[in-house]
Amino acid sequence: MNYGQFLNMMPEALLVLWLLIVFVADFSLMKSERKVSVLGKLTATLLLCQTILMFGIQPSEAFGGLYVSSAAVNVMKTILAFGTFIVVMMAQSWVETRKHLAGEFYMLILATLLGMYVMMSSGNFLLFFLGLETASVPLACMVAFDKDRKNSAEGAAKYILVATFSSGVMLFGISFIYAATGTLYFDDVAAVITAKPLTIMGLVFFFSGLGFKISLVPFHFWTADTYQGAPTPVTGYLSVISKGAAAITLCTILMKVFQPMVEYWDYMLYVVIVLSITVANLFAIRQSELKRFMAFSSISQAGYIMLAVVGNNQLGIAALTYYVLVYIVANMAVFTVINVVERNNAGRTDMAAYNGFYQTNPKLSFLMTLALFSLAGIPPFAGMFSKFFVFMAGVQNGEPLAYFVVFIALVNTVVSLYYYLLIVKAMYITKTDSPLPTFQSDVNTKMALAICTAGIALFGVVSCIYEWIAAAGM
Repeated sequence: MNYGQFLNMMPEALLVLWLLIVFVADFSLMKSERKVSVLGKLTATLLLCQTILMFGIQPSEAFGGLYVSSAAVNVMKTILAFGTFIVVMMAQSWVETRKHLAGEFYMLILATLLGMYVMMSSGNFLLFFLGLETASVPLACMVAFDKDRKNSAEGAAKYILVATFSSGVMLFGISFIYAATGTLYFDDVAAVITAKPLTIMGLVFFFSGLGFKISLVPFHFWTADTYQGAPTPVTGYLSVISKGAAAITLCTILMKVFQPMVEYWDYMLYVVIVLSITVANLFAIRQSELKRFMAFSSISQAGYIMLAVVGNNQLGIAALTYYVLVYIVANMAVFTVINVVERNNAGRTDMAAYNGFYQTNPKLSFLMTLALFSLAGIPPFAGMFSKFFVFMAGVQNGEPLAYFVVFIALVNTVVSLYYYLLIVKAMYITKTDSPLPTFQSDVNTKMALAICTAGIALFGVVSCIYEWIAAAGM
């Protein structure tokens, strides 16, 4: 075997290097009082370097098609590195409260990003599964980081159980596909696969397994409890980074491997999209705990993301990637504010804690409102443009049922605006005798919020961003 082919896996090689650097730094600074600060700044700097270096990395292939990294996948890797950089910035104030675990947290976040990179670049079901598990196991550890809290242990247990079950279901489906085609390579499977009972069952089980990872309805039951129990920075990471990686992987495999069976998975997508958007919106209205509220919001957003796949074309891949980019900045802005309020209000994350928030913290209230408006798709924020592109991608195939699904998604956009406005109402209108006191955010939090706010305002109107994503998808 030519080990020089590992150089073709440059994004993954860089992450391994960053992981080793953080490990050595953690070991070297074991007794230093500045350990937490140094490790946080070091990890953020390395992720920023990863984001910048990704712009110069070309599509590549290694090990006879086992590893395949296209231009579109490299763009998604760049976006996920950028999103992880924001997560690390907003998490540093929380990590200060877990000083003895700072090194482990940063190494785990790099390890799970590495797994997502491998998963997205896989050209073989075996490598895909290894990447998926490499991403899932560290995430389970991160969910359980607040092990002294009951909710954290419960959320981690549910995540591990569901992840294990979904992996088993997915492997069951992959075994069907292998039995029917005699190969695990994506290109080889696509060349010989036909719609027969064995492959249809394999498709259903594979889709179900990955549906758990994206938290699509009806595979979503773990999401709210896990999001509530996990530390807020980890919840933010779960809601955007892991969801984006799983979505682009599912999109790639459906279009590349199961293209001959498009008439089957298209109808599966129609049902799952309508259920995800509608059911999640109805449950979100009933929530009073903000992290559970954002969990159902993320399920609904997953439905919108999958709408881009329905078109079954390159426009869909570009729309999906752009949606994930916009979703990262908007959702991370919300979770950054939740993290700040939680730290300054005795760990409270219920919606009542935001009553009268504008009276004492007008800047944070304003930034939170911008982020919520973007998530709801209100113009002129970036979220409106991202929804427009996924709607446009969804109707590209011209099927009447696709138009119906997009219409349902449009109606649900109005519903989502209502429940996002519940938070705005609490901050600006609901009166309280004891609003949160005025407080100052740390520098890292301010920087994370500044980046997210700039993205919300600019990603929709700076056309070169979408053009860069669309060009990579060609």
